[in-house]
Amino acid sequence: MTGTTQIEPPGSAVPKAPSPGVPPHAQLIRIGIGIWASRALYAAARLRLADLVAEGPRTSADLAKATKTHEPSLYRLMRTLAGMGVLTETEPRRFALTTLGAALKSNAPGAARATIMTLAGDWQWRAWGEFLHSLQTGKSGIDKVWGKPLFEFLADHAEEAADFSEAMVGRHGHQPPAIAAAYDFANFKTLVDVGGGTGNLLTTLLRANPNLRGVLYDLPHVIPEARKRVDERHVSDRCDLVAGDFFKGVPPGHDGYVLSHVLHDWNDEQSIAILRQCRRAIGTDGRLLIVEIVLPPGDAPHDGKYLDLLMLTVTGGVERTAAEFERLLSAADFRLSRIVPTATEQSIVEAVAA
Repeated sequence: MTGTTQIEPPGSAVPKAPSPGVPPHAQLIRIGIGIWASRALYAAARLRLADLVAEGPRTSADLAKATKTHEPSLYRLMRTLAGMGVLTETEPRRFALTTLGAALKSNAPGAARATIMTLAGDWQWRAWGEFLHSLQTGKSGIDKVWGKPLFEFLADHAEEAADFSEAMVGRHGHQPPAIAAAYDFANFKTLVDVGGGTGNLLTTLLRANPNLRGVLYDLPHVIPEARKRVDERHVSDRCDLVAGDFFKGVPPGHDGYVLSHVLHDWNDEQSIAILRQCRRAIGTDGRLLIVEIVLPPGDAPHDGKYLDLLMLTVTGGVERTAAEFERLLSAADFRLSRIVPTATEQSIVEAVAA
């Protein structure tokens, strides 16, 4: 077993330790004004400024015409972005792209633009406006604002759904190789990726294990994008794509099942319902692998604790501790057998039939 070193994930929300001598009120304010930088980056992503400046320096007047914005106001955004290291002001009111800013281009490696559009974009921003509602009721702000759960909202909004899918690859794209290295998948004949999205994890595992077969199982609107990835990675001969709803059933009779970044989207009752469908499907000697953050106890800063608030507000879900995973699994007639750390913030929670 390899990969036990924990590293900070890209885009970590954990505030850094304050500089010595910074008074408490200043530390709190520094955290609080993070909202300003978030919205500045969102505006840059929404206006595609990195794409527009990619070919060479441009003035704020040129860019105001291209983006149909108010030039003096756009200039103020651009000089702020320059202070953040996204742009550089090469001459008065003329800006070039930096190495950092180049990562904000459309289709740049890491999917920063899609991730920012998703996490700091208007539709999710409105959900955060109902954060107190979520704290008071335990229900998501998405439900209140849009009148439907997150995944129903995405099914009805193609542009936001495309950004969301790309953002999930961007945020979690570094994880599949670490997951493949941390666990021996060669012992499985067939691995069913339940709620597997566009197949980033499953295709990585198939390429790392030439004798493994895979089944990607997700909602119908996800399957076309998943098919593209399966074809691009040349594993279509070993990977079946099946459309369905994991609340209603899971492809039965296989020896390996994985739930990667699934259960944290749902509350305990819903998660137990998903696990019970997996329990009905899995063979007696099969294993279920849950790939998620396992929250540490105590006061330790951890990205997952911030992500937990996102789950509360946007999906209605929850990040969990080891003890909470154990209780969930027991309620669905599984037994937690071990937790395997990886070289990322994610762990592999292995379960077998109780």
